[in-house]
Amino acid sequence: MTAVQDVQLDELDARLIELFAEEPRIGVLECSRRLGVARGTVQARLDKLVDRGVIGGFGPDISPAAIGFAVTSFVTLEISQRLGHDPVTAHLAAIPEVLEAHTITGSSDLLCRIVARSNADLQRVIDQIVAYEGIRRASTIIALAQQIPYRTLPLVRSAARGEGRAPS
Repeated sequence: MTAVQDVQLDELDARLIELFAEEPRIGVLECSRRLGVARGTVQARLDKLVDRGVIGGFGPDISPAAIGFAVTSFVTLEISQRLGHDPVTAHLAAIPEVLEAHTITGSSDLLCRIVARSNADLQRVIDQIVAYEGIRRASTIIALAQQIPYRTLPLVRSAARGEGRAPS
């Protein structure tokens, strides 16, 4: 798990992140031209943002639905405390339809986002998940429509303005 750190963003960082989020294939030189700063400044800022973990990658944003996985579901799992999280996590990581998994508080232990080709295929994926002996129970919620897609730009803008920080 990544250590939490308080990374300060300024307006240039926010504009740089926004530009790369909107146009991931833009070059550093074009980015510097549009932002009105030196190419070296853009490269140095990008390097720092990557080093600090603010930017996790520049890869394509894949739509599961566009490649045939139209059903999205959220699954909470109760696991055997005796075996712990690591073996369960390894089992889940081996299932391609498990997009992410988070340890959570409450009556369940893990929350997973999974995809499937259809409702029948969802049953196959859930059966594959619960086949592991360390998983005691699963509860599934099928997403009907995405109202707000995964997004971080509003958060970046807020951080650059200094909003949401605890008073020092």
